[in-house]
Amino acid sequence: MHSTLTEQARCLYGDEYRPTPACGKQHTEHYFVEELTFADADTILSMMRELCPNEVDGHLPVWNRNLTYRLVLLQRPDEPVLLREAAQTLWLHGQ
Repeated sequence: MHSTLTEQARCLYGDEYRPTPACGKQHTEHYFVEELTFADADTILSMMRELCPNEVDGHLPVWNRNLTYRLVLLQRPDEPVLLREAAQTLWLHGQ
């Protein structure tokens, strides 16, 4: 297992800015989604900011971006900056 959610996502989906680590383990999305589901908002935002520093880039699938922001907004519903960021991502990547 990876020590952080970011490392796990990088290994599973790749990274536009860094090489994908060669860990030799087989990865499945359902384990990543399980980790994501129970992660705190700071951990999730850290992953998003590192893998997708600009809203238009990154290799995370659209469904993953939507789930990520939904989970963060459930934990922090009263932060307008996050609401705008989620709306902008939804506008750019749709679905």
